Amino acid sequence: MMIYAICGVLTAAGCWWSLRLFRRRRRGAALRTLAVALLPMGLAMTGVIRFVVNMTVNPIAWAGFGLIGLSVLLVLVSRWTRDAVPGAVPGDAATAPAASTPARRDERPALPGNAGGPAAPAAGRKGPSRNEGAEDFSDIEAILKKHGI
Repeated sequence: MMIYAICGVLTAAGCWWSLRLFRRRRRGAALRTLAVALLPMGLAMTGVIRFVVNMTVNPIAWAGFGLIGLSVLLVLVSRWTRDAVPGAVPGDAATAPAASTPARRDERPALPGNAGGPAAPAAGRKGPSRNEGAEDFSDIEAILKKHGI
């Protein structure tokens, strides 16, 4: 019964405030206030508030919240860890993270026409040389060779 009394007072106060706003010709604000004011009594009549009140004093419900929190924590921690290969030695090449990732640009093997790096520009010439233009296509050539094209 106490729940209905508290929710009834909250609803009555909200309706009174909504009526004041309506008299001031603020109809939009009055309708929003009335909608929010009717919520406490509606929740009390449907039993939602009784359910929440009973749940807050129930230790089994709090243990359930603890288990839910623990499961969320375990999911988050599992994302940060990676699966280890069974029987592998730590530091082994099979368990190294770089084994599955592609090589970086400076770690790639040199292409036959590029001699391992960019060629030095000619002393008397300005602008891009022919070898510098070939370096721009080295990524594309490596991808094409990888796919056998």
